[in-house]
Amino acid sequence: MKHPIYLDYNATTPIDPEVAKEMIPYIETFYGNPSSSYSIGRSNKEAVEKARIQVAQLINCQPEEIFFTSCATESNNLAIKGIAWANSTKGRHIITSEIEHPAVTEVCKYLASQGFEITYLPVDQYGRIDPIDVKNAIRKDTVLITIMHANNEVGTIQPIQEIGAIARQNEIAFHTDASQSVGKIETDVDKLVVDLLTIAGHKLYAPKGIGALYIRKGTPIENLIHGAGQEKGIRPGTENVIHTVGLGKACEVALRDFKQNQHNMQVSRDRLLNGLVSRLGNQVHVNGNLENCLPNTLSVAFENISAHALASFISNDVLISTGSACHSGETTISSVLQAMNIDFRTAAATVRISTGKHTTEEEIDFAVEVLVNAIKKLT
Repeated sequence: MKHPIYLDYNATTPIDPEVAKEMIPYIETFYGNPSSSYSIGRSNKEAVEKARIQVAQLINCQPEEIFFTSCATESNNLAIKGIAWANSTKGRHIITSEIEHPAVTEVCKYLASQGFEITYLPVDQYGRIDPIDVKNAIRKDTVLITIMHANNEVGTIQPIQEIGAIARQNEIAFHTDASQSVGKIETDVDKLVVDLLTIAGHKLYAPKGIGALYIRKGTPIENLIHGAGQEKGIRPGTENVIHTVGLGKACEVALRDFKQNQHNMQVSRDRLLNGLVSRLGNQVHVNGNLENCLPNTLSVAFENISAHALASFISNDVLISTGSACHSGETTISSVLQAMNIDFRTAAATVRISTGKHTTEEEIDFAVEVLVNAIKKLT
């Protein structure tokens, strides 16, 4: 086993060896500008278009509906601001939720400063949005609904299909940030009934610095960056060929190994939880509902334990993240846990453990032993 054991795959993933191998020729040999007319430029243009097909196949859309960006944050900005500005004469009301990633909430805050009105929908104790709340929040001037597909902290999967149907019935553009769900659960854009969908490369065993945005054909949108005609002018700028090739290959691998990877992530996650419960009993508290959750994600609190103390104590052996932030000795609870009405003490004791497609039983058993021993010492 490699040490420390990495169990924070929702934060980022390592580059898959197949992905790295696919990228090497575009690092070492194929350096041409894709907009060039000569052969080394054309070969790079072909590589970008191949990647576009690979991404499209994973989410079941047309290749021309995929636009490459630098990251999920840029994709979210393009989706939300682009739809807002394109429809500003129709209305200036946007619906989102209280548990979105800052890559969505900060965009909404910015738009609020520009005269848009934002409705933040609540969630239940498991972090789930009620589609009825979405329906009731719609107004004549609503131009966009943006709800994440699956939460990055607790893993809760949202009823995107039902929300999408409501949006479609009311002729409102619907965007979902699928950064955490692509490759883990099905993300078929037709089944989800979405108009825009965000993909993050580094959550998918591709490099950091590459993302994509699906935009359903016919969806009016304004671009944020102005320049030449790359990406149909929606996202101009010389293409990041190396990373785009990596994202394409990562999507191909994710589609090919989807069932196997999903199974392994869930088996690993469940083995970890069962090991902790068998050793610690009622001291273990699960946040969220594992029946409606990403297969790799476990948000868990340990009674009478500081999450930050625990994560720091075991960091030489196991890497996990916490559900709170600590600055100058003060603990701040995440907005997600607050929205779920989790009490301060439980939230401060919450850690997020997320498994990967190659996580082994040996790693899980070692992690359980390290966690149990640490908790006993810290209690």
